[in-house]
Order: sequence, then structure tokens, then C-alpha cells
Amino acid sequence: MAKSENGPAGAHGHGHEHHHDHQVVPDDIALRVRALESILVDKQMVDPAALDAVVDAYENRIGPRNGAQVVARAWADPAYKARLLDDGTAAIAEIGFGGTQGEHMVVVENTPEVHNLVVCTLCSCYPWPTLGLPPVWYKSNAYRARAVIEPRAVLREFGVEIADEVEVRVWDSTAEIRYLVLPERPAGTEGMTEEELAELVSRDAMIGVAVVPPPTGGRTP
Repeated sequence: MAKSENGPAGAHGHGHEHHHDHQVVPDDIALRVRALESILVDKQMVDPAALDAVVDAYENRIGPRNGAQVVARAWADPAYKARLLDDGTAAIAEIGFGGTQGEHMVVVENTPEVHNLVVCTLCSCYPWPTLGLPPVWYKSNAYRARAVIEPRAVLREFGVEIADEVEVRVWDSTAEIRYLVLPERPAGTEGMTEEELAELVSRDAMIGVAVVPPPTGGRTP
């Protein structure tokens, strides 16, 4: 379900105050996980460094790199982009990504006229095959409530200023449908390979809380 910033409230009327991701209060599940981790570490059954490495891999490298490949292919191949916007699930599967938490994918494109933002207002539905594990802030009550009510303010807190004439559309992920934002291709990327383009794409840009900046010198850093 999409909600334009100036459209109907979409039956979401939460009133939680927002905190930046570093100040999110852990929920009951997070506290239980931390307690279990502490017990396992104390009993020397797991290595905390190994746990950190696994989480980092799925949250920041493996998952988001998959989505970045999808975005890069769409930027480089207009025919693939058309298929991606028409049937996200099938087009993403062409590159080899799919499965649990990604069975039904819809891809929405950022343009000079429209900026898209993804949230899950009920829990934390998220496209694992393309983005890995959801970040802590995505699961917080604050983000889930305020992304729908005041998306421009939330984007501003992430450092993204959206011009007044640009429409902001908020997409509510569910257990049935998960969304991926296709960011605008930045200037200065002409002639870059798909691999170089993929290096520019961040997880946050594919959620919609960031934009892809132009590369330094027209090439990846």
C-alpha cells in the first residue's frame, strides 16, 4: 500500500516520538536476544567476534550487495529496468536472488518528481534476499509510526532534504508484499560498469532514507 504525503492517512495513526537509530530503546525480543548472547558468551559457547562478523555480513555486505546488483543492472540496462518495474519478483530472480522474505517483490522508482520511502508499520517485513537483515531503526516503533505521518521530517533526520515540489510516497511492506526502492542514477556515472555502479548503492538508498551521491571523479572511491 502506498501513501502519498498529501494523501489519506492510510489507517496509520501512531503517536510515538522519534529518536535517531542510536537512541532506539530495545524491544523485548532484542533484550532477550542480548541476554541469551551474554549467557552463551559467558559459557564460552560462542565467540562474540564471530557473532559480530556474521551480523555484519548479512546486514551490511551480503544482503545489500545483492540489491545493489539489481539496481546497477537496472541503471545499465533499460530493458531489464522495464521488467524490474513491471514484475520485481521475476526480474530479481533473473539475477539469482529470491526465496523466503522475497517471494513477492515490488520495485518503485525514484524520479525527479517522486521520492519513495519504505516502512513496515505492523512489524518489520523486509526483503532479506536483496537487503539482508533489517537495521535496528527500521524495526523501531518511532520509525514505523513517523515514516507514515511525517515522512519529510524523518528523511530530513537521515540527512535527505526533499524539495517541496517532489512528491513523497510511503510504501507499507507486508507479509505478502515487500518493496525495494530503485534510486535515481547519479550524475557522473556515464560509462561505469555494473560492478562500479553497484559499489555506489547503499542499503539505505534502497529503503529510501538516502540518495546515491555522484562518485568522486566519476569513478567509485
